Amino acid sequence: MDYAIRAETAADHVAVRAVHTLAFGDAERVPALVEALRAAPAALPVVSLVATHEDRVVGHVLLSACRLDAPARLVDVHSLSPLGVHPDHQGRGLGGRLIAAALAAADGQGVPLVFLEGDPGYYARHGFVRAGGMDLRSPSLRIPDPAFQVYPLAAYEPWMTGTFVYSDVFWALDCVGLRG
Repeated sequence: MDYAIRAETAADHVAVRAVHTLAFGDAERVPALVEALRAAPAALPVVSLVATHEDRVVGHVLLSACRLDAPARLVDVHSLSPLGVHPDHQGRGLGGRLIAAALAAADGQGVPLVFLEGDPGYYARHGFVRAGGMDLRSPSLRIPDPAFQVYPLAAYEPWMTGTFVYSDVFWALDCVGLRG
């Protein structure tokens, strides 16, 4: 199938909400996170990309500003969350294409690290590594060690170690770690 990846526009918001509702089976939590992250003041601009097929939004990825509490100073970093692909378009490499485009955008902004919580089997195929292996600490005990992952970009330097800190939006909506 032919897909295009581009920056999200305001006209895409309803379609993005529908994609995440179907991809996650939840009409509230993930769509609310996306809406709050779009509106939140942040040190770095949000990277919000959509995948389209025949001018219909079928995938979405969002990078939002977070921080690394490193010994030398705070470092502005990104969190990749969420990544959603419409169920009819899953299994075709579209998630990987969205990830690659998001990482390229973050690299272009000079962001040194992109963090996420997710399936290590899936995200390792896209270059993510276990964050603990780089002396990076999770912000929550509810995040299993293998699921806390990071992608170092060109601006990464070895002194950038420490604790990853989500933006307030993740905490306010209780979107950190596993529940139940």
